[in-house]
Amino acid sequence: MDPRGLALTAPAAKFATARLECTSLIKRNDIVPVNYMDERQEVVVPSLLRRKLLRILRDKALGTHETPIRLSSGALSTDFVDGKKGLCRWKDLYTAAEAIMEAVEDAGIDFDAVGGPTMGADALAVGIAAASDSRWFFIRKQPKEHGTGRRIEGARIGSGDRVLLVDDVVTTGGSILEAVDVVRETGATIAGAVTLVDRSELAGPEMTASGVRYLPMATYEDLDIKPVGRGIVTAAAS
Repeated sequence: MDPRGLALTAPAAKFATARLECTSLIKRNDIVPVNYMDERQEVVVPSLLRRKLLRILRDKALGTHETPIRLSSGALSTDFVDGKKGLCRWKDLYTAAEAIMEAVEDAGIDFDAVGGPTMGADALAVGIAAASDSRWFFIRKQPKEHGTGRRIEGARIGSGDRVLLVDDVVTTGGSILEAVDVVRETGATIAGAVTLVDRSELAGPEMTASGVRYLPMATYEDLDIKPVGRGIVTAAAS
């Protein structure tokens, strides 16, 4: 029932319940994505799915090392976000896929194939394809040296296809930016790009400059770690 005593429709009731639960969690200082704001910088109540995904990332993907380790971007950090480990259970991968689907739909992005650079995109691509009944593909680091010599495995994408690019964890965004070029060479259109975690402030501007709509599901701020730069050794709290 709404405040006027009128019966709510099922979708409205679901939204009202979600909003009440989220508001309660915010009051308890639970996880609230700091990058989830509108243009007036007012906090927007995050969805239940996205909050659940953030908790999975915090509890299962984020780890700390005593000595800095080198990331794929070349930067060094004492923190390591392992998206593959964090989502190795099907229910957690499914939560991530559902949360990404929700974000993509809210952004008005339509696609018929999903994929990205191996191995970061592999599990996500399959999970999202299953949740959306679309096609998946992986992009090899280098073309095969035998057989078909293909660089893209799985769905055969090309002109007329709308592609959602995905990756798990990015710093400079080098891998997913390379994937942008590989996909465009096929003639397919890139509808948007989603990453599980963005660990810096470098990838976003690069994606925008490439003309790709970019949606990180979580940032370094959401995980309470410092941003990673090019070759920077981060402090123990990073």
